[in-house]
Amino acid sequence: MLTVRILCVGKMKEKFYADAVSEYKKRLSNRVRLEIVEVKDRPAPDNLSPAGEKAVRDAEGEQILKAISPNDYVIALAIAGRRMDSPAFARELQNLMNAGKSRIVFVIGGSLGLSDAVLKRADEKLSFSDFTFCHQLMRVILLEQIYRAVKINANESYHK
Repeated sequence: MLTVRILCVGKMKEKFYADAVSEYKKRLSNRVRLEIVEVKDRPAPDNLSPAGEKAVRDAEGEQILKAISPNDYVIALAIAGRRMDSPAFARELQNLMNAGKSRIVFVIGGSLGLSDAVLKRADEKLSFSDFTFCHQLMRVILLEQIYRAVKINANESYHK
């Protein structure tokens, strides 16, 4: 069984997002071993200098890198990443499983994005949109797409 770890900066604060995450965790429970790991977000006031923003990303990045194992296949969610539709994403997950990747780690950054070190460690960068989403909503969107991919790969209806 595939293990998917969602590694994210910050805690789930809104109940409606937490409820959606719980629903997808339940739907995926018999098909995917799902782990959600949260690392502490750092304060990032609006008037932070570019050097201060980098320091926040780097501090969050250190925590993220500590939660990644050497054999993990890491997919960083980044606006500048590769885009694909849902069937292509399903094929990508299937191909990773076929290649023997036992744990796929999706990384969702904090409000300032991901550090250069995390982006360098990533095996792949994936973009869902040019839009920026709060990390709580992105977690729900990612889980929905993972669930959709599982259904597509099982030739079950859902994805239309």
